[in-house]
Amino acid sequence: MNQTTLGYAYVLAAATQWGMIGPFARLAFDQGLTPLEVAFWRAAVGGVLFSLHALVIGQYRVQCRDMPIFALFGLVCVGVFYGSYQKTVDLGGASMAAVLLYTAPAWVALLAWLFLKEQLGWMKLLALAMTLVGVFGVSLGPDGLAALRQGAWNLKALGFGLLSGFTYALYYLFGKKFLGRYTAATLMVYALPIGALALFPWVDFQPKGLTAWAALGVLGLVTTYGAFLAYCAGLRRLEATRASVVATFEPVVAASVAFVWWDERMGALGLLGAALIIGAVLVMVRIGSGNGQP
Repeated sequence: MNQTTLGYAYVLAAATQWGMIGPFARLAFDQGLTPLEVAFWRAAVGGVLFSLHALVIGQYRVQCRDMPIFALFGLVCVGVFYGSYQKTVDLGGASMAAVLLYTAPAWVALLAWLFLKEQLGWMKLLALAMTLVGVFGVSLGPDGLAALRQGAWNLKALGFGLLSGFTYALYYLFGKKFLGRYTAATLMVYALPIGALALFPWVDFQPKGLTAWAALGVLGLVTTYGAFLAYCAGLRRLEATRASVVATFEPVVAASVAFVWWDERMGALGLLGAALIIGAVLVMVRIGSGNGQP
């Protein structure tokens, strides 16, 4: 197997692992755990694994002056992000959570225009418009236009889903503006424990059986740490643009597994909305590759 093919395989493996976040979270919910407890354990288990990883490779030192930024990064990009994502899974399903997470590139374009003075050209505006229309379609759920006529939108799930996309987008802004000199592994060493500590006061811990612990273990080991290793291995063999395209397989995995395990359905308009959101991501990837006009 050549290196390019291996790179695609690694990124596909990462996308598959990320796509399992929602399904395994739902499995934990079925065992009586709350969304915030699931978010806490995902951050805590991931934090332990990344700490061991950083100690082994010697990438754990940071400058004291950067610790407040690390604290804010962990609070927002782990605590709020992980919590809002799990709330979306709980209220709207794994499919909706995975799709709305992919509003992040649109948020990045908007925030970079506002705060980093990056251009917002016609292709980015097209991607933003596609994202907005896509979010509208996804928000209607499986009932489609009937939900619109009845005013039965799942607004809580939509709100938490957009919040997860927004806080995920902040990874880019924090990394570019403040933390670009650190590796992703070093960021996670501090961000995950800080995020777990931020979630801790809000968690109502429940007794857990073997199935619950197994689901939490998968979320920490596979969907957090394992996906990170696979994606980094892919990036060493592929251009970032190609890796970004392959990573859009994530919501496909989430929707497919959710359909098989729980018969989750998005409906025709929901699927169309999901396609528009993923299409908007691909437009943003094209801009980033330099093949399109910004």
